[in-house]
Amino acid sequence: MDNKQTILIVGSGGREHALAWKLAQLPRVGKIYVAPGNGGTSQIAENVPIPATDIEKLVAFALTNKIDFTVIGPDDPLAGGIVDRFKEAGLKVFGPTKAAAQLEASKAFAKAFMAEQGIPTARFQTFSDYQLALAYVRSQPIPLVVKASGLALGKGVTVCRTLEEAEASLKAIMVERVFGEAGNEVVIEEFLEGQEVSIHAFSDGEHFKLLPTAQDHKPIFDGDQGPNTGGMGTIAPVPWVTEEMIEEVSQKIVAPVLKGMKERG
Repeated sequence: MDNKQTILIVGSGGREHALAWKLAQLPRVGKIYVAPGNGGTSQIAENVPIPATDIEKLVAFALTNKIDFTVIGPDDPLAGGIVDRFKEAGLKVFGPTKAAAQLEASKAFAKAFMAEQGIPTARFQTFSDYQLALAYVRSQPIPLVVKASGLALGKGVTVCRTLEEAEASLKAIMVERVFGEAGNEVVIEEFLEGQEVSIHAFSDGEHFKLLPTAQDHKPIFDGDQGPNTGGMGTIAPVPWVTEEMIEEVSQKIVAPVLKGMKERG
């Protein structure tokens, strides 16, 4: 009797390729589908021509093909409630619910959540009115950081080193609408100098397990030049991060985030 699991991975990026590559190495995994996938995933899995945001078609595909477990990669379907919909259909799925995904989908929501929970974060203000945002920017020390609140494929953040850059960034987001609805609200932050590190964790709602550290390099050109992208490359684990730093992040950030999420249900 074949007890191998059939897996569906949703997404089309390098992340989904890596997930398919690793899952394919597990003895208990049989067939792997990736929707919509890419050239890389086609070498180790079967690509399915369904967009990551077409939640109903993905649910129907999972039911028809008796998918045992689905892994969601991109932010957009998570923000759209794909995990909630899969659970409603009785399907096993890995990813945050629509409510939990707000921490990623809305920077304004995330910053308010951090302030509410006492989680350290850069000083900030949020605006949905362009003129008010412009007046605030003109009153703040430079450099500062302008962020489209919504999902913008990793491109919605600009470190502004001149007032002209800050004004141009605000205009692009709120007037020219280069990120669409993601620019309905902006977050304007103080600029913090230093190295960046990402620390991810798995959680069952009660406990959490940290993954190895990673450092994302987002600017499109060498030498950290040019606009941000969704990520040009990543170093993991990060050599300069100490166990003491990880413990501090665990206690001051991860634990309070989980506590706040539990309080909100």
